[in-house]
Amino acid sequence: MVKESGRLLTVPRSWKEYELIDCGDQEKLERFGKLILIRPEPGAYWKKVLPEDDWKRMHHARFISETATKGQWVKKKGFPEEWTLSFHDKFTLQLTLTAFKHIGVFPEQAANWDYMGRVLKSFKTPHPQVLNLFAYTGAASLMARASGAETTHVDSIKQVITWANRNQEMSGLKDIRWLVEDAFKFIKKELKRGKRYHGVIMDPPAYGHGPKGEKWKLENQIEDLVGNALQLLEPSEHFFILNTYTPGFDSENIRALIEKQMTAVQELETGQLFLQATSGKKLPVSSFGRFHKLM
Repeated sequence: MVKESGRLLTVPRSWKEYELIDCGDQEKLERFGKLILIRPEPGAYWKKVLPEDDWKRMHHARFISETATKGQWVKKKGFPEEWTLSFHDKFTLQLTLTAFKHIGVFPEQAANWDYMGRVLKSFKTPHPQVLNLFAYTGAASLMARASGAETTHVDSIKQVITWANRNQEMSGLKDIRWLVEDAFKFIKKELKRGKRYHGVIMDPPAYGHGPKGEKWKLENQIEDLVGNALQLLEPSEHFFILNTYTPGFDSENIRALIEKQMTAVQELETGQLFLQATSGKKLPVSSFGRFHKLM
């Protein structure tokens, strides 16, 4: 972790299964296991370090955008329908190419997985309760479960929860609680029930819809969402991780939001998650805030 006007976190260099090879001209060249992909990356506004011929030679599939949110993959012969990626000895993810350019993992989040693993290892609470909201294909849920936590995974899209459950099976883990539900509504119900968690993780989108068409827009709901989520934390021992990819909602916004809602917060870290390219470039990807309290 390096500090430059905030905290810069890179994918651990020891994670040999993933590599950002190069980035530039609004694209990134990434290796997931043995397969190399080219995907759009608006944040990579500089020139590529490696020659274009190297990109063409090295990659196995390239995403071509057709609209702001969708496109198609151009694959070289023999590209598999799906493949797997392991995170150390903790868990395994099934990857596949989707029409939205995503493949089932956000590798920059490895910095938060490592953080969570370190905190849970230091907990004195046996079998801590962890809640993962907007949980996608479940890497953070798997990390929490692999670290000994009783884990609840909430996402509004049934298909990605099915995907996350496959990841659990491939990882040799079990007993994650899967819920297809609107995250905000779930938090409010848990508060009414008097439920508490030792850890809350959330990665809210800029906009979206719940399972019953509920509309979500980050700037309209983030303050209430975070405020309610913080109330779910066990007072004695806890951790909290907030991540966002929303442009304009940076680490200073996150710091102000958390400190307003929780004036006695300890060990608060805010900044950007970065990916470190082998070619030398640093790629800023998302903003985060996190803190923990130990007994």
